[in-house]
Amino acid sequence: MAWFKREKKGISTLTEEKKEAPDGLWNKCPNCKKALHSADLIENKYVCHYCDYHLRIGSKEYFQVLFDNNQFKELFEGLRSGDPLNFTDSKPYTERLIDSIHKTGLNDAIRAAHGKIEGEDLVVACMDFNFIGGSMGSVVGEKIARSIDYSIKHKIPFLMISKSGGARMMEAAFSLMQMAKTSAKLALLSQAKIPYISLLTDPTTGGVTASYAMLGDINIAEPGALIGFAGPRVIKETIKKDLPKGFQTSEFVLEHGFLDFIVDRRAMKARLATFLKMMKN
Repeated sequence: MAWFKREKKGISTLTEEKKEAPDGLWNKCPNCKKALHSADLIENKYVCHYCDYHLRIGSKEYFQVLFDNNQFKELFEGLRSGDPLNFTDSKPYTERLIDSIHKTGLNDAIRAAHGKIEGEDLVVACMDFNFIGGSMGSVVGEKIARSIDYSIKHKIPFLMISKSGGARMMEAAFSLMQMAKTSAKLALLSQAKIPYISLLTDPTTGGVTASYAMLGDINIAEPGALIGFAGPRVIKETIKKDLPKGFQTSEFVLEHGFLDFIVDRRAMKARLATFLKMMKN
């Protein structure tokens, strides 16, 4: 009576012999929701091979994508934020910093490095959104300022990769001062006739957009990145009108003249190298 009674076990593997899939082996595209294998994702520069959606990545991945053989010298890595205002919201700022350091393995929301792109020297400062929303505090401003000084001293082009929610409210005026500080340093870089490339990624908003992110000799962005100052909801509530389709995407910003071009991450290294060689010659 095999129709009504199972004669063989359906699953022969014992519970204790089952193997779990390792963490981080699979990812899901936030856009098309399809499963992406980590190895394929790395090979495709963290771009979904189904819908070309650019996944959010940090400084570790950008350095891996851009620098030749992932070889670079990290600059000013020991800098950490203080708590000049003794700020407390739901928890003390110092405690929030310690939690973010342990969670991300980063000292702050930015890393800077000197390496080569297709043989051309380049200083790169890259923001990390995972560290308190990539917010711009005093350490972010100081690292950018020191990176610019390093570029001027060694006569090396400077690339700024922005990915931020804006100024860090826990540092108040100290955070806002970084807008003027970084802009002044970029003016010195311009006087030294050293190229500055600004790469805007998803998202670039607030005080970062209002300062160094929009001051490049060339301003470029990744496809579909959110770029703006205030958020769309705030703007809609202020002007009491519906916003146009695609408002504050990199494509919309390019159409209105704030960007020079949009570059797919898979072609980013070659495009940057071409620009550097052109400026060098």
